[in-house]
Amino acid sequence: MSKARTAAPSTTGASKDPFRFNSPEDQWGVVLMCPDCRNPVPNIVEDFASGDYLCGDCGLVLGDRIIDTRSEWRTFANDEGDDPSRVGNAANPLLDGDQLDTVISRGDGGSGVSRDLNRTQGRTTAQRHERNLVQAYKEISALCDACHMPRTIVDIAKQLYKKVEDDNLQRNKNNDAIIAACIFLACRQDNAPRTFKEICSLTKVDKKDVGRTFKFLKSRLKEESGTTSSNDLIDRFCSNLSLDHETQRITKALAAIANDMENVSGKSPVSIASACIYMASHLTGNPREAKDISRIAG
Repeated sequence: MSKARTAAPSTTGASKDPFRFNSPEDQWGVVLMCPDCRNPVPNIVEDFASGDYLCGDCGLVLGDRIIDTRSEWRTFANDEGDDPSRVGNAANPLLDGDQLDTVISRGDGGSGVSRDLNRTQGRTTAQRHERNLVQAYKEISALCDACHMPRTIVDIAKQLYKKVEDDNLQRNKNNDAIIAACIFLACRQDNAPRTFKEICSLTKVDKKDVGRTFKFLKSRLKEESGTTSSNDLIDRFCSNLSLDHETQRITKALAAIANDMENVSGKSPVSIASACIYMASHLTGNPREAKDISRIAG
């Protein structure tokens, strides 16, 4: 395998050095020729898949690492049809628009014109709306990461916040309370519910505000909020109290019995889980004080 570049004789007067041109006409006399075939009419093939120049007659590689200058017509759309996307990252469904905006740089050598243009561009409604969404998404991700919540909860919370923005439900509402309610609702929908105290401790929002906003979003968004049972809380509470698996098993058995009792009907799942943990920890000889359980369960 070798590379060869030879110059064909120029019809207007060839130079002595085939790689030095005395006139523009000499440049057109330079051709890529296969050194094995020596065909005066070379059959050169551009193989963009491998990035090589090939001789179409004998298959000799004449060049490599060629750049494909053709248009990229491959479609990345989910549906059939034309996809106008040619460059850039994949579209983010949590943001509006085609997300191919041009951002004016602030640096222009000190004249200040670019800074003024950047400020004017930043005042547009569309960009301000998108900037608010991005800021809210960052806050949701940071809060969920602080509690080691799975990625699915983060995505659900962002989708809920996007619906709030699209329906303009955030007007006259505390944005922190909306974010807290979205996280609380996302945890329920992902079958990993958190208590109001956990959400309030995480977001630093008052419990009444979170509860009021949660009920408002639940009614306006028509979202399925799911239910919270004592079994959904026992594993996490026992883990935070450093209880072993045997204690967890007994706690779940007690919770199952308690849920079937008529006089316990209507009690909070947090209260049932806490009482069962207190009983199970004493039964297994690894007791936990009521105040410790209350601090964990809220």
